Amino acid sequence: MNLDFGQVVPSIPFIIEGIWVTLKFVTVSAVLGFVLGILLALSKLTRISLLNWLASVYTSIFRGTPLILQLSIIYFATPQLTGYQITPFIAGILTFGLNSGAYMSEIIRAGIQAVDKGQTEAAQALGVPYRPMMRQIIFPQALKNILPAMVNEFATLTKESAIVSVIGVTDIMRRAQIVGADTYYFFEPLLIVGFIYYLMVMCLSVTGKIIEKRLRVVD
Repeated sequence: MNLDFGQVVPSIPFIIEGIWVTLKFVTVSAVLGFVLGILLALSKLTRISLLNWLASVYTSIFRGTPLILQLSIIYFATPQLTGYQITPFIAGILTFGLNSGAYMSEIIRAGIQAVDKGQTEAAQALGVPYRPMMRQIIFPQALKNILPAMVNEFATLTKESAIVSVIGVTDIMRRAQIVGADTYYFFEPLLIVGFIYYLMVMCLSVTGKIIEKRLRVVD
């Protein structure tokens, strides 16, 4: 094995700068996916059949097609359909937010349904309106149920964010490719990037476990 990290060491700061791009991208996408996931989950639980059907179709499409296809359609089709030149970063956020919303909706729906029905019945018996009941009683309990699954979804989002490198977003992965093209050493920068992704996912997992532990203490 012929590894020479000395050739890529000067480029490590350039690669590390991509962490902020990746973190910004993942954070915005996760927030968008979480908010969308709540709306879709509530639509699936409503008795309004049209909303239920639309939410189910949306989830089916985004879970049933490749992520890179969704990214390609949003990035390349938007200028053709609207005349608006969308930036790679915005295209990535939209794609990952919309995709994550589909998965988050299933997680949140399952979490809400796992809450004891007696909680809902008691709130309704006391005359608590639907929105305050969901916001103050049901959803806080559901959040504890879905926390591990949410952490897994965010970890998946972090790892799959490397796909945005194919449309030119200068995230960690893209910067490793640039360093490889400049130095003709490809394996070394990819190993460094793999280590960075591993650390990011481990930090996310540990943070999730700490929050989960604190929530159990509160119970």
